[in-house]
Amino acid sequence: MKYAAAWAAIACEVLETPYPYGSAHASASPDDVDVTPDRLHPAFHGSYDWHSSAHMQWSLVRLLTLAPDQAGHRPIEVLDQRLTPGAIATEAAYLRDRPSYERPYGWAWAAMLVAAAQKLPQAKNWADALTPLGDTIAELVLEWLPRQAYPVRHGVHLNSAFALALLLEAYDDLGRADVVDAIRARAIEWFGADTAYDTRFEPSGTDFLSPALTEAELMRRVLPADEFATWLTAFLPGLGGDAHQHLLEVPITDDTGDGQLAHLSGLALSRAWQLRTIAPALPDVAEVLRQGADRQLEAVLPTVTDGGFMSTHWLVSFALLASQA
Repeated sequence: MKYAAAWAAIACEVLETPYPYGSAHASASPDDVDVTPDRLHPAFHGSYDWHSSAHMQWSLVRLLTLAPDQAGHRPIEVLDQRLTPGAIATEAAYLRDRPSYERPYGWAWAAMLVAAAQKLPQAKNWADALTPLGDTIAELVLEWLPRQAYPVRHGVHLNSAFALALLLEAYDDLGRADVVDAIRARAIEWFGADTAYDTRFEPSGTDFLSPALTEAELMRRVLPADEFATWLTAFLPGLGGDAHQHLLEVPITDDTGDGQLAHLSGLALSRAWQLRTIAPALPDVAEVLRQGADRQLEAVLPTVTDGGFMSTHWLVSFALLASQA
């Protein structure tokens, strides 16, 4: 795998960078104000925030799965220090005590980490340690979905379709049919009747997801292939032609270290991933969609490892999604 060594190195580097760290901890009392990263989150510290730490650890597990020789031993050392029964028990308890914390984006990435560890034979210790976290997130998802009346459709962390897509993948891999069925039913209820989506106002200034393509990627997972092709044609009519052309072009990105503007590099990567996964449903324009994906991935690749910390602390995960689609 071409970039495995560099991606593993930068993922380890950012995970071992303790500050800056955004804890997002809501203090419950005057005695609950210690937000020291590795005390508050013994597994998911470093890499700026909880969810980025979770998905950069997923990135390391994936790299160890896809290219163990190139990834090397350092990822194993990093993960051995974090994915311990005690650390994961603390994280699971934190989520149970604060059931809206990192909902749903962080939940989705943590569940993906749990599932990835289960599929890596040499990661049995990590997988065993992570199992209670996966069970906790499953319970939280099943409690949350019936109460969430409407989906969140914007292009940042709270986007419902992105989280449901990853949660569906993770819990399908983990054999949790109850969670998979609940997600599939909610996805169809929220998005199944959508048509003629207007993408003229994409992207917003800090998007790292295309609301349109993210929804399409989710529906690809929940509908049979022939039904998805029909749905996609109605949802994004003319995709691959003049309509929605801006979704195929590289967004204006920023690698100056501004964390919000750095999101646009992630947008290029998430678009590349999603264009590739939905392309087979539109065979007449599939190559056009893939070319749009290639342009966006190639444009942002240097930033994945050489950008400022506000880019490098998270982009490897999205580069992996894009490159493996």
